Amino acid sequence: MKEPSTGRHVEILLVEDNPDDVELSLRALKKYKIANRIEVVRDGAEALDFIFGEGEYAERSLEDVPRVILLDLKLPKVTGLEVLERLKSDPRTRSIPVVVLTSSREERDIVQSYELGVNSYIAKPVDFDQFTEAVRQLGFYWLLLNQAPTPDESNALPRRDRPA
Repeated sequence: MKEPSTGRHVEILLVEDNPDDVELSLRALKKYKIANRIEVVRDGAEALDFIFGEGEYAERSLEDVPRVILLDLKLPKVTGLEVLERLKSDPRTRSIPVVVLTSSREERDIVQSYELGVNSYIAKPVDFDQFTEAVRQLGFYWLLLNQAPTPDESNALPRRDRPA
């Protein structure tokens, strides 16, 4: 079971199965002091559990939605496109900005991501410095410059009924 929320709101949910890309992303975000609270999940099923407060995240505060989701497409269990489709088809989560950050440069992945409602699609640069700079710019834009709507309590994710 994951630890309950500490009261600090998640700023970035990083959905990435490649440990090297996780490390590079975290280093870039911390180096430039872009985000204070970053949650990392390693597959699509875990991402959905985190967002919707299910499975090992059942005790997580559902008011704690990320300000932006950085989503890889090539994930185990549930693909990034399936995660994106579920997020953008649910009125409670459709306004959460989702940025696909993936190694895929395939036109069909790009087209399908936009058809499903992605906010931005970024192909991961292969070069370390370029990758770090891309993550820095993503964090800066989505957390500091972008104006997101204030969460509407009527769209808050309800807790599943549990015995008291």
